Amino acid sequence: MGTWGSGNLDNDTAADHLSAVVDRLVGEVAAAMAGEPVELEADEYWGDAVPCHLELLYVLAREGYSGGRLPAPEVVLGWRRVYMAAWERSIDGLEPSPEFREERRAVLHRTFDRLAVAAAPDAPSLTG
Repeated sequence: MGTWGSGNLDNDTAADHLSAVVDRLVGEVAAAMAGEPVELEADEYWGDAVPCHLELLYVLAREGYSGGRLPAPEVVLGWRRVYMAAWERSIDGLEPSPEFREERRAVLHRTFDRLAVAAAPDAPSLTG
C-alpha cells in the first residue's frame, strides 16, 4: 500500500474507495438518464438526486479528486439535454414563482456546464 501524504485521501486504499464513489455517482446518473424520463421530473427523486450527484462530482473534480473518472463533456451535455427536457415538461405543474423557475433553470444549467468543463481532458486545474 502506498501513502504519499498525511491527508485523508493520500493513500492507495482511500484513492480506491474514492474511485468507487465517483464511479457510483457517475453510474447512477447514467442509469437515471437512460431510464424513464418521468423519473427526472422536477418533483421526482432523480429530479433532485441527479443535480446533487453532479454537484458532488464537480466538487471532487474541483478539489482534484475525480481521478480522471468523469464522463466526457459531450456525455454531460447530453445528460443536460435529457434532464432539462424532463424538468421543463414538469416544472410548471408545481406552480413555482416565475423568479424561482428562472433561478432554478440557471442553477441547473450551470451545474451541468461546470461539470462538462471539469471533465474536459484539457481542463485547467480547478484547484487553487
